[in-house]
Amino acid sequence: MLRGLSIKNFALIEQLQVSFDTGLITITGETGAGKSLLLGALGLLLGKRADLSSVKDSSKKCTIEGVFDIAHYELVAFFEEEDLDYENETIIRREILPSGKSRAFINDTPVTLQSLAALGAKLIDIHSQHQTLEVTTTDFQFEVLDALAGAAREIKSYKRGLKLLKEKEKEVNNLVANREVFTKEYEYNTFLLKELEDAKLQSGELKELEERHDRLNNIEEIQERLSGAIAIVTSEEIGVSDQLNVIKSNLSKIASFSSGLNDLSERIQSIYIELDDIQVTLLDELDKLEADPQQLEQASQRLQLLHNLQVKHNVSTIDELIILTQELQEKVSKTESLSEDIEKLKNEMITIQSQLDEVAGKIHKKRKKTLPVFIKELEDILQALGMPNASFNAELKLQDNYFSNGKEILEFLFSANKGGSYGELKKVASGGELSRIMIAIKAILSRYAQLPTIIFDEIDTGVSGEVAHKMADLMMNMSKNLQVFSITHLPQIAANGQNQYKVYKEDINNTTVTQLKLLDENERVREIAEMIGGKNISDSAITHARSLLKL
Repeated sequence: MLRGLSIKNFALIEQLQVSFDTGLITITGETGAGKSLLLGALGLLLGKRADLSSVKDSSKKCTIEGVFDIAHYELVAFFEEEDLDYENETIIRREILPSGKSRAFINDTPVTLQSLAALGAKLIDIHSQHQTLEVTTTDFQFEVLDALAGAAREIKSYKRGLKLLKEKEKEVNNLVANREVFTKEYEYNTFLLKELEDAKLQSGELKELEERHDRLNNIEEIQERLSGAIAIVTSEEIGVSDQLNVIKSNLSKIASFSSGLNDLSERIQSIYIELDDIQVTLLDELDKLEADPQQLEQASQRLQLLHNLQVKHNVSTIDELIILTQELQEKVSKTESLSEDIEKLKNEMITIQSQLDEVAGKIHKKRKKTLPVFIKELEDILQALGMPNASFNAELKLQDNYFSNGKEILEFLFSANKGGSYGELKKVASGGELSRIMIAIKAILSRYAQLPTIIFDEIDTGVSGEVAHKMADLMMNMSKNLQVFSITHLPQIAANGQNQYKVYKEDINNTTVTQLKLLDENERVREIAEMIGGKNISDSAITHARSLLKL
């Protein structure tokens, strides 16, 4: 419920701060006094787009703030989904800056207009005559019927199942489309895959293969140079080995004379040992060399194959070819298993459809049982509201299709006159009739569901006399379960409010501003008397006003 409203620098409102209580709250005032400004400010607070032209002083910030008691609205999950701090007393603030930029906050956390509108729809329900057209929509009619039928759990289960069914259906359609594409490419992919698999690719193979090819291709030069190196090392008298041996022998004889000479002797000894090992290795490398034209040809062919594959697939490494092989294996495998996957998904869809049919059947039974009760209660209320011949002809028809809320279509037909033909609400009901039907439906709903605060914006236009009293009684009964605002010109309704506020204009410092004030008992008497008899308040109007207020 709306606990408080603060408005600064909005249209004709310079600064306004007001608190509200539970029950029925009536708002009165002359035409043009600014009642629509309050609704405009609330609209901004609930997520409507801002317009700099609605700011009173464009050089200053416009601020609209509402305090809401949401303890009984079960909105914790919504706040968690929106990543907002939940407070039983939640504050919503909307700002329009001089630059024209608009900002919104929920409990001081910045939010998008989408989030603000989503929360606003759960907090305040504004009804004016043109908005009563909602009652003519099938979605609204189903919502009302389901609330009265207590089918919320089944509807929730059905929607989960329908969402899952649509996901499976989308998967099937994607697989069927992929199968058509993959099947066209299957033979070509299979050919490419066989070519790559036959190549028996190995990571790091190219480097080793190139080295082997180079060695085999240059074996004569390698043999010649190795033999020359060995000769230099092993040649008698002038060979490096013999010469180094002489140096080693000479230094060993004088090594004891100083530590420096000893170090030199040891270093020469190390070199001699290393040279001996090099000699052995040179001989081993020479022994391993053997010209093999067949191996050279094999290496050349293998290199050519790998090079051709790299060029063909526009890659530069064997590892990339291996990755490509894996991708082709996956594509070919997926193509081969697509039919099986599609069939599996179709079987899953059949199971889900069976479960959906069962839940839809339960929903249908509840709706069918509730519909005549709802129609009877609706007709009784409308009779009290001055529509004695109003009647409805409603029928639920099961379909094969899965709709968003079940498998039925609802024919909700209306006749306002005895013996008249039935027709669709939007075609045969007048604006005034739709207003009364909406009030009647909301009155019924208020006993079955926790509704948000309802604001009736002159929805009682065209009503008078005993019907006005009945409408006032209806709003009073509704206000036992929720907070109800009624912006009205009817004294019968204004007098029924637990609290009555007056919207009026006054001139302050040569500027016209709109004000809103809570009326005390005497002020209410005068206001209602004026609504009854006009500006020139008579004694009879005062007496009538006091009677309406039960004073």
